[in-house]
Amino acid sequence: MDISKYVPEWILSLTPYQPGKPIEEVEREYGITDSIKIASNENPLGPSPRAVAAITAALPDLNRYPDGDAFYLKKRLSEKLGLDRSRLILGNGSNELIEMIVRTFVRIGESIVVGEHAFAIYHLVNKAAGGRTIVVPHTGFRFDLAAMAEAVTADTRIVFLDNPNNPTGTIYPRDEWEAFLKRIPSDVLVVVDEAYFEFVDDPAYPNSLEYHSDGRLIVTLRTFSKICGLAGLRVGYGVSSPQLTDALNRIRQPFNVNSLAQVGALAALDDEAHIRRTQDNNRHGLAYLRAELDRLGVECAPSWANFLLVNIGAGVAQKLLPAGIIVRPMEGYGYPGYARVSVGTPSENERFIEALERIVKEA
Repeated sequence: MDISKYVPEWILSLTPYQPGKPIEEVEREYGITDSIKIASNENPLGPSPRAVAAITAALPDLNRYPDGDAFYLKKRLSEKLGLDRSRLILGNGSNELIEMIVRTFVRIGESIVVGEHAFAIYHLVNKAAGGRTIVVPHTGFRFDLAAMAEAVTADTRIVFLDNPNNPTGTIYPRDEWEAFLKRIPSDVLVVVDEAYFEFVDDPAYPNSLEYHSDGRLIVTLRTFSKICGLAGLRVGYGVSSPQLTDALNRIRQPFNVNSLAQVGALAALDDEAHIRRTQDNNRHGLAYLRAELDRLGVECAPSWANFLLVNIGAGVAQKLLPAGIIVRPMEGYGYPGYARVSVGTPSENERFIEALERIVKEA
């Protein structure tokens, strides 16, 4: 069957998003056990224990549809963030919110602006909607915010930023961000993806929630996948004006955040002990990995997230697989020879360094 008769050409030209290899696939392929996955920026300490308890308690009610408005989760989020619940929208992960934003704002042929090495989903969902993507080169491993502002055209609807950026782990400072905002036209939406903001400990880091004001088109996206360890539940949230969240709600699926995701996220919000443990593990893990990579003479980008972009060399990610170590090759992000390495537990970090050192010495 020639489906090109029925499917728009911009859909057929898409390359499906390729997630990292799951542990089970690697172990089947190589006949091994006890593999570690440090590829997808997951929480190595596991999910919030409070979330697990809340989910277990909610299991008998799975015959019921979830609360379509997620009243209690929105209520607690509004209290934690100090804003009205009308400014919140929830999604089946931040990815769904990104797709909803593009569908709401971008008409066929209109454009978005992204950084050259930004999160791939921005371009994918925009192309699926028939939009054009204006790609702005990075400076080193960082966004060039001045160039991104300059790239905005008359038909640009959205500028996407992620801070910290995935996959580089870098941030942009407050002064560059404020200068960028001044240059963005009032009819262009700025979307700031802060999936990793809880890992940042830098006074120059701008919290985008502080820049929401009357009349400014801005959305802040955050997630429970990383710091709370709930990646498998798929729940994220967006903050914007009540008018903009109302527009997004018009295309939102009625029950887009399932019951277990809602109760798990609600419990995880107040699991401060788990959040602190995760932050401590990440801080020590980043320091250890940086020091060891430097000892091995292996370059990595500076990171404020829970991962490092590491120049391990061509083919090395594949060589790590028989040792049961899964990292994420970054060729698809324009970084040949690089891999994204998530911070693991101390033993996982050590195992990665030991395996990498063996490969480096054999080269």
